[in-house]
Amino acid sequence: MMKTTFQRIGAELDGNMALAERYYSVLFTINDIHLTERELQLVAFTAIRGNMTYANIREDFCKRYSTTSPTINNMISRLKRLGIFIKEASKVRINSGIVLNFDNDIRMEINLTHGQASNINS
Repeated sequence: MMKTTFQRIGAELDGNMALAERYYSVLFTINDIHLTERELQLVAFTAIRGNMTYANIREDFCKRYSTTSPTINNMISRLKRLGIFIKEASKVRINSGIVLNFDNDIRMEINLTHGQASNINS
């Protein structure tokens, strides 16, 4: 018979962006997906803004994180290969399987079990 351990951890975060960054940080860490800090910020920013297609959204990201549009393009390409970003109706968005409404509080349940690994596209 397998034993199960339960643990609760809570964190209060200030604002949607901080909540999104922490959520994706935990999600990707648990799934052994290695992103740079800037890629993680891009995922969180895109989740909040809805997409990264329009120039004004990209400009906002560039100003907020002191980066360039070519850097965003490189990150988007990598995130698309990983299945984190998708192109849907000519818009670059977060994969619908991992996007949340960050206006709400989030309760995560993490199950680490013995067995086969799964990936983000499952």
